[in-house]
Amino acid sequence: MSRIPQEVLDEIRHQVNIVDVVGQYVQLKKSGKNYFGLCPFHDEKSPSFSVAEDKQIFHCFGCGKGGNVFQFVQEVDGVSFVESVEKVAETSHVQINYQFQPEMSVNETVQKRKFDTLIEMHEKAATLYQHVLLKTKVGEPALDYLYQRGLTDEQIEHFGIGFAPTENSLLRRVFENDGYSEEMLAASGLMSQRDNGEFFDRFFGRIMFPIRNNQGKLVAFSGRLFDQYLLDQKKSPKYLNSPETEIFNKRQVLYNFHEARKVGRKENELVLFEGFMDVIAAYNAGIKNGVASMGTSLTSEQINTLQRTVSQVLVCYDGDNAGKEASFRAMNVINDHSALDISLVLLPERMDPDEFIQKYGPERFVNLLKNHRESPFTFKLEYYKQNKNLDNELDRLEYLETMVRELLSVNSVIEREVYIKQLADDFDVSVEAIQAEIQKGLTNQAQVRQNRRREIAQAELVVPQVQQVPKLSLAEKTEQMLLFRILHETGVASSIKNLSDFQFIHTEYQQIFEIYQEYMLLHGEFLEADFLNALTDDTLKNKLIQISYLEMSEESSQQEINDYVRTIKKASLEQLKQEKLMQQKEASRMGNKELELQLTIEIINIQKLLKD
Repeated sequence: MSRIPQEVLDEIRHQVNIVDVVGQYVQLKKSGKNYFGLCPFHDEKSPSFSVAEDKQIFHCFGCGKGGNVFQFVQEVDGVSFVESVEKVAETSHVQINYQFQPEMSVNETVQKRKFDTLIEMHEKAATLYQHVLLKTKVGEPALDYLYQRGLTDEQIEHFGIGFAPTENSLLRRVFENDGYSEEMLAASGLMSQRDNGEFFDRFFGRIMFPIRNNQGKLVAFSGRLFDQYLLDQKKSPKYLNSPETEIFNKRQVLYNFHEARKVGRKENELVLFEGFMDVIAAYNAGIKNGVASMGTSLTSEQINTLQRTVSQVLVCYDGDNAGKEASFRAMNVINDHSALDISLVLLPERMDPDEFIQKYGPERFVNLLKNHRESPFTFKLEYYKQNKNLDNELDRLEYLETMVRELLSVNSVIEREVYIKQLADDFDVSVEAIQAEIQKGLTNQAQVRQNRRREIAQAELVVPQVQQVPKLSLAEKTEQMLLFRILHETGVASSIKNLSDFQFIHTEYQQIFEIYQEYMLLHGEFLEADFLNALTDDTLKNKLIQISYLEMSEESSQQEINDYVRTIKKASLEQLKQEKLMQQKEASRMGNKELELQLTIEIINIQKLLKD
C-alpha cells in the first residue's frame, strides 16, 4: 500500500464517479440500481461485471475481482496503486496539492524504468521521423505523396506520421548521442543488427505510422515502403511492423483504438478497417471511431477489446476478392469469440476505403457506411455464389444447402422468414420446403447439444471440479450478513462492540470488524469505496466486496441481530467442541488420564451452553 495520505485519497475519490472511469474501459448498461458489462479481466460472452454507483465499487461475479476506482485502474492498466491514484486524478481532471512518488520494489523500479525508457525512445523516434517528413528536403517526396492522398499538415501531426529516410543510421546516431545503451537499442525493436553486432535502423525509406497501445502509449511503428530505389529492388515488404517487444504485443493492439474508443462508446459502434491509411482517410471523412488490426487476422484479444467497448462492429474491408475473404474471416472469428452484432459494407469497384474517398468524396463514403450495410447473412448470400454456376443444377442445390445451413445461425425469427422468402423466390423453391430443411437442421443441432451435455455430465462424474467456488456455510453466511448490518448501521456496530463474549468465527471477518472500528474513529462515516483503502489484505478486500453486494432490507430488527449473534455463537461453540474432542482423543491415545478428564468436563460444559 502507498503512503499517500488518506485525506488525499478521499479528496480524489469523492470527486470521481467510478461509473465514469470504468465506462472508459467497459461498455456499461444500467440494470436496476447497478451497471453491468463484460468483465475486462476475463473472457466472457454474458455480462457478469457489476458497478455499484451508490457504493462506488465494482465486482465481477465471474472471476471475483472487485474494489474501488483505484483498484479497478490498478488491475485494468497493470500499474501500481500509486500510479492508479495518479491516473484517476489526472484523467478525471481532479486538482489536488500533492506530489505523487510511487513506492516500488527494486525489481519493479528497474522494470518500470526500462518500460518508460522504451516509450521515451519511441516518442523520440516519432519526433525525428515527423521532423524529417515536414521540415527537410529528404521528406518532401513522401510529404507530397501524403498530400496527394488527401492529408493535411494538421492530420499528419494528429496521427504522428513521419518519414524514415533511406540512410539507415540516422536514428541509431541520435540514440547513441542521447546515451542509450546497447541493451536498450536491442530491446527497443527500432534497431537491427549485422553479423558483426553493429546496429542499424530497422526502418528506412518508409512512411512511418506510430502505433499506440490502449492507454495511448507509443509502443511500436509500422512503416510503409516509399523510397523509389527500394520499390524498384523489390527486396522489402510493403509494410514493415515493429517486432514484438516488452512494450508491444501485436495481438493486443488495435490501431487508433485509444482515440476511437471515446466516439465508439458514444455511438456504441467501432468500424473495423484493414489498414492504417483506411483509418486515417475515414477519420478525415468524419468517421472518428475507426480502428484496424495489425496487418494480420483478428485475434481473440483484439475482439475482447472491441467487445468490452461496444456492442456493434461494422466491418469495412477492401472491395476486392482478398478483402471479401478477409471480411468473411473477420465475421466468423468475431462470431466465434464474442456476442458482438456485426454488419458489413462492401465497397464497389474493388476499391479500398481510401481509394473510394479519393474518387467519390467523404460525403458519399459516410452515406455508404450509414445506409448501405449488409447483415452477415446477406453478405454470405453473395459470398457463397463465388466460383459457382447457378445455372448448373448441382451448383444450385449445393448453394441452397449451404444457405439453409447458414440460416440456422440466424436467431431472429422475423429475419429468418425474410431470408427464407428471398431464397424461395430466387430459386423457385417452396417456402415450406426450406422451412422443413431448417427444422431438420435445428433438430439435429438440438440432438448434438444434448449429446454434448451428456458427455460433459459423464465427464464431471469422473473429473473432480477442483476450481469450483466452495459454498459458504450457514455460519459464514450469517457472519457476512451481520457484518453488512454493522457496516451500515452504527447502532448495530455499537451493540456488537459491547458484547464482551462475542467474536467472529473466521479471522477475516473479525479483522474487518476491528479495522472498521478504527476507521470509524477517524472518519465517523462509512463508505465502502473509502474503507477499501484501509484494508491492506486482498482477501479482506474480496470479503468486503462480497458483503457489500448482499441483497438485504434497508434496516434490521433487534430480533434479526439477536438471531445472527446466537447462530454465530453456537457455530463457534460447536467448532470449539470439535477441537476439544480431538484433543481428548489425542490425550487418551497418549495415556494422559488427567488431561482427558479435564477435557471431558470442558466438553460437557460446552454441550450445556449449546442447549441454552
